[in-house]
Amino acid sequence: MNEQFGIREILTNHPIVPVCVEDDPARIERVMEKLEASGIHCIEITLRSAGAFEVIQKALEVRNEGFSIGVGTIISSEQVERCATLGVDFMVSPGLTSHLADAFKMAKVPFLPGVMTSSEIIAGLEYGLDTFKLFPFNLAGGEKALQTYGSVFPHVKFCPTGGVNQEIAERILQAQNVIAVGGTWMLK
Repeated sequence: MNEQFGIREILTNHPIVPVCVEDDPARIERVMEKLEASGIHCIEITLRSAGAFEVIQKALEVRNEGFSIGVGTIISSEQVERCATLGVDFMVSPGLTSHLADAFKMAKVPFLPGVMTSSEIIAGLEYGLDTFKLFPFNLAGGEKALQTYGSVFPHVKFCPTGGVNQEIAERILQAQNVIAVGGTWMLK
């Protein structure tokens, strides 16, 4: 049973998720235009800068129809509530706790929690989740970890992020258990 409010559909429609750290709302429209020009209609704006919520608000105001706005680096229930109030399309966290899982479920917005170990995957499964951000991908074991997790958790799908570049992305998107990839390479 999946209680992630359609995150698999979003990731299936957007197999490449650009991860953007931006502090200036005036620049986000140009970033989104560049992504659309390259055929990408999605962005994950991280909460890693002081102006992140203003950037998110601006992105929501200027986006074209069909462009999905996600928010990443969510680490508190307050951030979940604020993102849900803004009307973002999806939320991403670098990890998962029971408190955060409850906040995501209450928000009823598609969400992608981060995992790195088999114990974290099992904990997520116990919350009724089956789609995770494998983060940081390069420290979690990379492609070997994906292969192992695929045999242990065959129904789980991952969006590897952290240490993913274009070459790796093209390779791992072929894996049965990879639904999407996240990274910054397309923003450079």
